[in-house]
Amino acid sequence: MNKNMKVLGFGGSLRKGSYSMALLQASVELAPDGMEIEIFNRLGEFPPYNKDKDDDPPKVVTDFKEKVKNADAILISTPEYNYSIPGFLKNVIDWGSRPYGHNSFEGKPVALLSSSTGALGGSRAQYHLRQCCVFLNMYPINRPECFVGDVQKKVDDSGRLMDQGTQEKIKEVLEALAAWTRRLVSGRGGSA
Repeated sequence: MNKNMKVLGFGGSLRKGSYSMALLQASVELAPDGMEIEIFNRLGEFPPYNKDKDDDPPKVVTDFKEKVKNADAILISTPEYNYSIPGFLKNVIDWGSRPYGHNSFEGKPVALLSSSTGALGGSRAQYHLRQCCVFLNMYPINRPECFVGDVQKKVDDSGRLMDQGTQEKIKEVLEALAAWTRRLVSGRGGSA
C-alpha cells in the first residue's frame, strides 16, 4: 500500500459510555499497520430523515457523506435494540444514502461489529444491518464475524475494552477488512 487505508467508523448508541463506542475506540488502537480509523461521533446531531430536505441537507449530513465518500472502507458498530439496529443508526444510513442516485455508501467495503448485554452479542442487529448493506451496494466482509455478548463484563467503567479475546477478534476483523479492501480496490484498478 502506498498510503494509509482510511476507514470511517461510526455507530454505537447515543448513550454516554456506549459499549458499541468502546468497540470502535478499541478498533482505533487495534488497527493493523497501514490502517487509520476515524470515528464520526456526531450521529446524535442528525435530525429525522426528511425527503423534503434532500436538496438542502443539514451540515452534519453533508459532513458525514463527505467523510464516507473519502473513506476507503467503513466500520460500523451497533448494539441490538428489539432484535434490530437502533433507530438513530438507520436514520444516519438513510441520510447517507439519499437522495436516490447519491448514495455515499456505494461500493464501499465494510466490517460490522455488534454487542449486547445478552449472550448473542447483537447478532440479530448485525444481520439486519447486513440486509441494509445489500440495498446500499456495500461489500461487507463475511468472516470473521464479531458478536460481543455479555459486553458489560468486557468493558470497564471508563469505557475501555479490557477483554483480550474480544480484542483479538476485533484485530482479526480489521485485518480481514484491510485485505478485502485491497482486493476490491485492485479489482477496480485503484490503490488503497
